[in-house]
Amino acid sequence: MRNKNNWLVLIIILLAFSLWVDLVDKVEIPFGDKMLFERDVPINLGLDLRGGLQALLEADIPSEVAVDAAELENAKTILENRANALGVSEVTMQIAGDRRIVAEFPGVTNPEEVVASLKRTALLEFVDMGTTPVPAGTTIQTDFGLTDTTVTPTPAADGTQPTVYHTVMTGAGLKSAAVAPGQLAGQYAISFVLESDASDIFAEYTSTHSGQYLGIVLDKVVVSAPIINEPITGGQGSISGSFTQDEAQTLAVQLRSGSLPIPIKVVESRTVGATLGEESVRKSVLAGLIGLSVVVFFMAVYYRLPGIIADLALICYAIFSLMIFKMIGVVLTLPGIAGFILSVGMAVDANVLIFERLKEELRSGRNLRQAIDIAWERAWPSIRDSNTSTLITCVILYAFGNTFGASMVKGFSVTLALGVGVSLFTAIIVTRTFLHTVLDGVKNAEHPSWFGL
Repeated sequence: MRNKNNWLVLIIILLAFSLWVDLVDKVEIPFGDKMLFERDVPINLGLDLRGGLQALLEADIPSEVAVDAAELENAKTILENRANALGVSEVTMQIAGDRRIVAEFPGVTNPEEVVASLKRTALLEFVDMGTTPVPAGTTIQTDFGLTDTTVTPTPAADGTQPTVYHTVMTGAGLKSAAVAPGQLAGQYAISFVLESDASDIFAEYTSTHSGQYLGIVLDKVVVSAPIINEPITGGQGSISGSFTQDEAQTLAVQLRSGSLPIPIKVVESRTVGATLGEESVRKSVLAGLIGLSVVVFFMAVYYRLPGIIADLALICYAIFSLMIFKMIGVVLTLPGIAGFILSVGMAVDANVLIFERLKEELRSGRNLRQAIDIAWERAWPSIRDSNTSTLITCVILYAFGNTFGASMVKGFSVTLALGVGVSLFTAIIVTRTFLHTVLDGVKNAEHPSWFGL
């Protein structure tokens, strides 16, 4: 601890930064005319505390048919991308078993709309309609996916068979899609850019079908049927129609995210009210304050001056932990808060081991500076082993929660693991630095009651 002054300066800087992050909702660090660092740092509450929607999704295929794990993972990723792009923040999706996905949407006010949007396959087709356009909103049949490639795209002569239209290309060739202003005020369109291969197909088709109609079809429903005025060779186009901004945004998200590799159905959904969440937060905060107060009182009464110093380090621990939760975006659930409260006890546990060793060294006649260093050295193996076993348990709980979709178990393990890590830092660095700073000039033989002797 010869560099205790350096450690003290570092702790003060870290403490000041942590207090700043804890008290604001957005961190901004300017550098000249530019922003060096900028991040929103709200306290993210989970579904059980904030309210929202929890849905259980399942692969919509016969139970005897096995679901490919890679396809299920890909479906989860696509659903997450759609939810995030739709503005549903802090969405959590986990694979549960071999064919289900547990989805949580904190703060959602229109759960039916969100789930319905996520389920849509968004199969985009560019369809040859010849010289007769089909009105927007009409459901049609296309030859995409048919094994019989000889099906004619024109109506049958007797008129009893449905018209089968030829699909020139699908949305798989899309490189990007974004909302753009429409031709009329208050309307919006979706501009898209094609991949190079799809661009060649599109250019070749439009070059040979000038004056004909090219239908833009989404999930077999005609969106629009613009006429090809000239060859489109730049690989860019636009889907026009009477879209509102929300409709255009939803469609663009679906096209960017791609089609689901497997059909998905909603097996179960439930809405969690915010009232229950507010009561849970209130009781959790109260429990945390009571627990922290009891620990602070015990340390001060039993260990006297070292205990008071440890209490200061414990307050630093709480400030550091909240800063980390906000910076990395931890979503706090009720079990997560329980994990954090439990980690408070873990933070004190290391100090108890150290201070008991400190008492033994002082009783053996060592001076205070030697006693502090020897106490840390001899208590470290026990501290290391106990915290390592806790971290191993956290890893097991996290893996269990990730495998079976138990997000509450994951939240508990994450906050507990972070708390253990911070507690090690405060016990080994912060408490030790504070002790040396305050006690190096104190003669313990003259004040034995200060150390509970």
